[in-house]
Amino acid sequence: MSSFCCSFITPYREARLMHETKFQRFMAWAGNSQSSPVSNSDSYFRNPNNVPEFAVQFVQQVNYGPVEAKRYFIPDPDSFAESQGGFLEVTEQDLIIGNFQKLNAYKNYKCGAHNKFFELNLYQKDPVNQHHWRFNISRPASDIDI
Repeated sequence: MSSFCCSFITPYREARLMHETKFQRFMAWAGNSQSSPVSNSDSYFRNPNNVPEFAVQFVQQVNYGPVEAKRYFIPDPDSFAESQGGFLEVTEQDLIIGNFQKLNAYKNYKCGAHNKFFELNLYQKDPVNQHHWRFNISRPASDIDI
């Protein structure tokens, strides 16, 4: 992935979360990966049978400073070993198309040597019932036929 400044990042105020395995899987991949392929995400988000299980938002910033990078990743559906699988980079628009919502699940890391701060946020497909007539609040009311 090559977004971490070095291999000496440490957890910041570490907490064990319900989604811990997802974060561990991403960190294992991010620590070993040198580049991340950008997916052709139309096929992943427009097909309801092929929607990724989760997405990770990766935010890099100078400690107490400006955000330098904000990237999004989904598990690679072509990876065979789920625990060892890779990730594909997607756009924020892909997550909007897929109706993904930010969970209250995040991890923070820091690098004291380079004065960097990293935040990982977890996203999942919104579990709202799509049977309802207005399932997406961002959909304008003028688009709804009555």
